[in-house]
Amino acid sequence: MIRVVLPAHLRTLARVDGEVRLDLAGPVTQRDVLDALEASYPALRGTIRDHFTQQRRAFVRFFACEQDLSHEPPDAPLPEAVATGAEPFMIVGAMAGG
Repeated sequence: MIRVVLPAHLRTLARVDGEVRLDLAGPVTQRDVLDALEASYPALRGTIRDHFTQQRRAFVRFFACEQDLSHEPPDAPLPEAVATGAEPFMIVGAMAGG
């Protein structure tokens, strides 16, 4: 069971409160999590990553186990603590401006 924490605006789009839980087995990657998230919550398609290129949107970041995973390859395994559900995979909307 993977736990995913979404920012408030994405929780509103997905119509969920709190964490999202996804059933994924084996070595889990960012791509696996995002594919399962978009399959379960179609309203999120295109909000976290581009429809065509599948690249992370510029103002979206990924964190797990107190590490910024935003620039990790999408097929790199996530930390074991995330794969077991001990720690959440966090999707965060980045801040910009001045």
